[in-house]
Amino acid sequence: MIKKILNLPALLALSLSTALSAFGQTAQNPVIHADVPDLSMMRVGDTYYMSSTTMHMSPGLPIMKSKDLINWQLTGYAYNTLDSIDELNLQNGKSTYGHGSWASSIRFHKGTYYVSTFANPPGKTYIYTTKDIEKGPWKATSFSPALHDHSLFFDDDGRVYMVYGGGKITLVELNEDLSGLKPGSERQVIIENASAPAGSNIGLPAEGSQLFKINGKYFLFNITWPRGGMRTVVIHRADKITGPYEGRVALQDKGVAQGGLISTPKGDWYAYLFRDFGAVGRIPYLVPVSWQDGWPVFGIKDTVPMTLPALPPSRGYIPGIVASDEFNRKPKEAPLPLVWQWNHNPDNQHWSLTDRPGFLRITTGRIDTSILLVRNTLTQRTFGPQCHGITAIDVSHMQDGDYAGLLLLQKQFGWIGVKAGANGVRSIVMVNAESGTAKEVQHVALDQSTVYLKADCDFKDRADKAYFYYSLDGKSWTMLGSTLKMSYTIPHFMGYRFGLFNYATKNTGGYADFDFFRIGSGITEKK
Repeated sequence: MIKKILNLPALLALSLSTALSAFGQTAQNPVIHADVPDLSMMRVGDTYYMSSTTMHMSPGLPIMKSKDLINWQLTGYAYNTLDSIDELNLQNGKSTYGHGSWASSIRFHKGTYYVSTFANPPGKTYIYTTKDIEKGPWKATSFSPALHDHSLFFDDDGRVYMVYGGGKITLVELNEDLSGLKPGSERQVIIENASAPAGSNIGLPAEGSQLFKINGKYFLFNITWPRGGMRTVVIHRADKITGPYEGRVALQDKGVAQGGLISTPKGDWYAYLFRDFGAVGRIPYLVPVSWQDGWPVFGIKDTVPMTLPALPPSRGYIPGIVASDEFNRKPKEAPLPLVWQWNHNPDNQHWSLTDRPGFLRITTGRIDTSILLVRNTLTQRTFGPQCHGITAIDVSHMQDGDYAGLLLLQKQFGWIGVKAGANGVRSIVMVNAESGTAKEVQHVALDQSTVYLKADCDFKDRADKAYFYYSLDGKSWTMLGSTLKMSYTIPHFMGYRFGLFNYATKNTGGYADFDFFRIGSGITEKK
């Protein structure tokens, strides 16, 4: 078996050891050095739950849990399929990169868990409910219109609202069963210009609403971005949900912004926020909060501390947020671990973990011209400061014109893989789309049926560089192609992801068998 060539226990032990030494013995910011944007958080008893944005990925709207605000574990997703439209299905040349489901809102009310989001397309607001947030099942409700960056809010009088909008913040009441906007209830602008506390020269109008009620007062959190400045946290408070609201700048440091408040069982307060941090994506921070004159005061002397001594150290992100996978499955186990998400909605007829036990098989079902339009690309997050992903592929059943390999997914992508030609001729290729156009940089002949592929990601000090390697025995690695300068682009609006793919350019029906995917911290030392 291919798996015996690489010592998995030793590899994982090395990764964990490296991670622990990197994270140190006290909690550090960022709390998660990976793409977990648009956080919404709550505490139920002694357990914290967090929802986040994964936009065009499927399944989507991830739910994570933690006992200490530092170490998080994926527990599920609110939906398997957001909707079935061409954009989400990667059909007819359409995609929903940069869109899909955006900022979510997570709540617990009278024994039921709620998480909501919105999406353009298809222009809807979605609300998912469950009695068991860790096991589900989730019940879905949707309605039009899509309420931008909304905050779901249950008031003490039993009424249910959403607060939403950009710049101009609007309040709307929902039906009791959350099936839509309450008939006869007019939308009410509660803050005409929520950016005003940050000045008049605003580039990004205030958005990202999150509403809380604390000690009888309403607190509304928003993010705004003054031109020439940085992302800024603005807070408004009022005695009534309808206002009037008074506002102030709560934080303007390092661009750490957008989020809300969370309290610990001991009564300590933190703001959960995120920061745009280059190619790795938008990464979560925690900021200590004190109270002064009824207002939350952020940080240490208005700055974001890089250490959090009152919280325990991170144990790393493996296997809670990212994880290796040998693709071995017992009959009652879930098909794929929660760390995996498909790039858009998959075509479930053309992938399998049972056709060849111990392998992920991806079969081509149509002709594609761009890797960005390929269905059944299986992804998971990269993470910082440095990480790597390794896979092994049996390519013996690829057909002429097929491509299969290991991808770093973003608009300016890069990949290493196998190109199948006529009469069984194959080559290992590296493709770099840093310029915006995919270019085959280098190729070498492949004269065997199995190849090992590796991608290194260096996010340390915002280097944002990736390197690609191949091996014929799983031990000795050779760099191929050019360095990929990774860039976070708005058209995709997501940090880089590892991806496993196989697609056809001439004939359908070929397949590639992926033996494993192994992820770890650190990269290959450059000589």
